[in-house]
Amino acid sequence: MKVLNTIAATVLSLVLLEANAQTETPKGFANGTIILTDGTALKGFVKANIRKSASVIFTSETDKKKTYDGSALSSAEIEGEKFICIKGDFFKLICEGELSFLQKSSDASGKPTYNGSEAVFSSGTEGKLNDYFIYNNSNKQLKLVSKKNIDQVATVSFADCTAAIDKAKAVNGDLAQLKEAVETFNNRNK
Repeated sequence: MKVLNTIAATVLSLVLLEANAQTETPKGFANGTIILTDGTALKGFVKANIRKSASVIFTSETDKKKTYDGSALSSAEIEGEKFICIKGDFFKLICEGELSFLQKSSDASGKPTYNGSEAVFSSGTEGKLNDYFIYNNSNKQLKLVSKKNIDQVATVSFADCTAAIDKAKAVNGDLAQLKEAVETFNNRNK
């Protein structure tokens, strides 16, 4: 009887260990969700290769590891950090609304994608890593913001909101502070 109880306890322990192992985050991965370009949401574990190769590796308890380029995704959320994908590039979402304030996190230019056996090279988006952008969600316009063009971009992007234009012009070269101007514009009708 003792042998039977020991075997049962061992089997139960192995079952519990296996169930626990399936819910643990794999090494190098983080909890996350990816949204494919067709709108399908996949929740599981994500390894970010965003800066290195403009891609993520996704896995879940039921799926094998699969690599997704930025061109196959519309967005990703990794440990609460949100990214949107435009022309194969990943952009960190700093604030969102009618206008979104983004920071470029990858460079997909020159990266091949395949249409059957034919390689097609992506031109990606303008700018370089860590550049800031204003993205108009309604017309899908992406505007690079630099110290040289901030006044022009602010005037066009925030056309009907003088408070946002004033905040943008007061940034004094610290483009990260443009977030406040974008938030002011997005909250203008509230």
